[in-house]
Amino acid sequence: MAETPKTAVVTGGGRGIGRAIVLELAKDGCDVAILDLIEENAQSVRKEVEALGRRALALRVDASREEEIIQAFAKAHEHFGKIDILVNNAGINRDGLAVVMKRKDWDEVLATNLTGYFLCIQQVLRGMGRRHYGRIINISSVVAHMGNAGQANYIASKAGVLGLTRALAQEYASRSITVNAVAPGFIETAMTEKMTPEARETLAGRIPLARLGQPEDIAHAVKFLASEQASYITGQVVHVNGGLYLGS
Repeated sequence: MAETPKTAVVTGGGRGIGRAIVLELAKDGCDVAILDLIEENAQSVRKEVEALGRRALALRVDASREEEIIQAFAKAHEHFGKIDILVNNAGINRDGLAVVMKRKDWDEVLATNLTGYFLCIQQVLRGMGRRHYGRIINISSVVAHMGNAGQANYIASKAGVLGLTRALAQEYASRSITVNAVAPGFIETAMTEKMTPEARETLAGRIPLARLGQPEDIAHAVKFLASEQASYITGQVVHVNGGLYLGS
């Protein structure tokens, strides 16, 4: 009897790092639910997954809204029957100096980047716990370790993700659910594409490997943490930053 394919849910899966993660998991044999704020992006990635011969589901979800998260995961469970892998990747930024940062900008970033992660995790814990199997991977950021001026809300959310990861790794290890984080450095995305060549060169000059990362660099780390080869790894942070940050 053929082994049942693993099923993954990737939030923010419609472009950039999220898209690369979706495609890497699909290439590895997973069926994937793509959750994204922009439905057109999610549907586009769904077609790419299906072209790889895997089942896919595209859903529009605002990762800051609990009711939308609950509904989306209910549809994913109904469509696939189970969820083996959750990758929390959806995120926003509302940068600004702390002295002038609006409360709305603080709340929106924390709601999406931290509370949204927790709410998504809640939707998979019971099923993973019953099956005594699960992989949860949370996308954090290098700035959660280094700090960065003008990003107090973003950095607080990404640092919170690390604490959430470690807490849940201990809480659910007895159920064979691993919970890990990946902390990307500066990656080639739509955001960095808007930078001037001079600004990109300056940024790359800060990185020991002398280049920005590719979304696939993050996807490869996620694929490993989602694999059977990573079954004895939990509560850890994998740094993918070209040597920009070398701490623990």
